[in-house]
Amino acid sequence: MKRTDKSAEIAALTAAFRESDAVLLTEYRGLTVEQMKTLRRALGSDVRYHVAKNTLVRIAAKDAGVEGLDEDLTGPTALAFVTGDIASAAKALKNFAKENDKLVLKSGVMEGQLLDAEGVKALADLESREVLLAKAAGALKASLVKAAFVFKAPATKTVRTVDALRAKQETAA
Repeated sequence: MKRTDKSAEIAALTAAFRESDAVLLTEYRGLTVEQMKTLRRALGSDVRYHVAKNTLVRIAAKDAGVEGLDEDLTGPTALAFVTGDIASAAKALKNFAKENDKLVLKSGVMEGQLLDAEGVKALADLESREVLLAKAAGALKASLVKAAFVFKAPATKTVRTVDALRAKQETAA
């Protein structure tokens, strides 16, 4: 690889590190081209799955301010640059790794925090962002409904008490 090509690749990788919400590292040793295509399709449009030289990745990560990846940058490494739902990307990688034992989850970086392989797998077990937001909205709505009943209860109780007193006075009279 020529020096100018290396510089361009480092610049592209640095930009990808900075623009991504998360970067997940995998080892792809032994995967066929067809399997790589299948994996890229499974990852979707929010993920750019990129194979790069470890030395260039090391330099780009340092330039982007990402630290701690050095020990995982051994062997054939591919990076999944995620700019969307991180849990879905991790889930796609984990599912693909179940079917193809040649794909190995190494580590990742999310919001400046280093994740080990177990951290990436735990991330994959999370539900998607949309599902989590829907659950949060449902919980918030349920809390608001409960609050409405609590605020409504004294007024309802007062009305029932007045009606009971009126009925008692009418029967007494």
